[in-house]
Amino acid sequence: MKTLTVLTLTIATLVCASSQAAAQGMQLPNMQVRSSAFPDGGTVPLRFTSHGENVQPDFQITGAPATTKSYAIIMHDIEVALGGNPDDVTHWVAFNIPSPTIPEGKLPEGSVNGNNIRNQPGYMGSGAPLKDRFHHYVWEFYALNANLELPAGATRDQVLQAMRGKVVAKAAYVGRYANARP
Repeated sequence: MKTLTVLTLTIATLVCASSQAAAQGMQLPNMQVRSSAFPDGGTVPLRFTSHGENVQPDFQITGAPATTKSYAIIMHDIEVALGGNPDDVTHWVAFNIPSPTIPEGKLPEGSVNGNNIRNQPGYMGSGAPLKDRFHHYVWEFYALNANLELPAGATRDQVLQAMRGKVVAKAAYVGRYANARP
C-alpha cells in the first residue's frame, strides 16, 4: 500500500510539474506589427508594388521579448504555386535588422538583404498579374535572440534554416494586391 501511495504521489507531482511547464509555455509574446503604408489585411497601394515605385513600406514592431537581438523579415505571395510545388514567390528577405522601427524605403543600418525570387537582394514589391484577382502578400516578422551568420544575398531557405533555435517571437502582416497598373 505504501508503494502505491508513493507511486501515486510521484505521478501527481510529475503531472503538476508538466502542467506548470505547459502553462508557462503558453505565455507567448504579444509581438505585433503596424505600418502607415496600409492597414493589416488591406490593399497594398500602387507605390509599394513592382507596378508602381517599388518602395518598401515602413513597419513598426512592438511587443518583442527582451531577449530579442535582431529581426528578420520574409515577404512572400502565397497565391502562387511554382512548378506544381507548394513553393510560393519570395519577394523579400531581410535579416540582422537591429531595430523594431523599419523606415519606408530602407532598412536600418546594419541590416542585411537576402535574395528574392529574381536572385537579387532587396525588396521586390507586390506584382499580381491580374486586375480582377487579389493576391495575398504575407510579411513574416521574426524576433531573434541572435544575429544570423549569413552573407548578403542569402536565400529564404538559408535564412529559415539559420533561424532554427533562435526565434523568440513571430508576427505577420498581410496586404492584398491585384494588378493596378494604369
